[in-house]
Amino acid sequence: MRIIEIKNQSRPLAAPLRVDYCDSFVAKLRGLAWRRALAAERGILLVNARESRVNSAIHMLGMFFDLSIVWLDAEKRVVDARRARRWRSIFVPRKPAQFVIECAVDRLDEFHIGDQIVFEEIP
Repeated sequence: MRIIEIKNQSRPLAAPLRVDYCDSFVAKLRGLAWRRALAAERGILLVNARESRVNSAIHMLGMFFDLSIVWLDAEKRVVDARRARRWRSIFVPRKPAQFVIECAVDRLDEFHIGDQIVFEEIP
C-alpha cells in the first residue's frame, strides 16, 4: 500500500496527515468501513481516473465514526469539504472532483474551498 503525505500549500496543517493511496475499485469501496477508530494523523485518499460528482461520492455504510471529507479537482484544489456523519448514507461533492481525502473529523477546519493541496509519497 502506498502512503502519501498531504500538504496544504494555502495554509499549514496543524499536524502531518498521512493517507493510504486507494485507486482500485475494491479499496475505494471498502474505504474506512468497519474500522473502530481512525488516528488524527491518518486517513485515506480515494483516487479516480477523472473528475466527476458521481464517481467521487462517498458512502458511510459500515462506519462507526464521523469523518472529514475533502474533495479535490484534477489540479488538487479543494472544491468541497464537509463533515460526514456516520448515520447518513451518501455524500456527493458540490463540484466534480478527482481525489477524495477521508480523515479525522477534527481536521475539517484545516481545509477550505480553493486551498491548493500537494501529495508527497512516503518511501
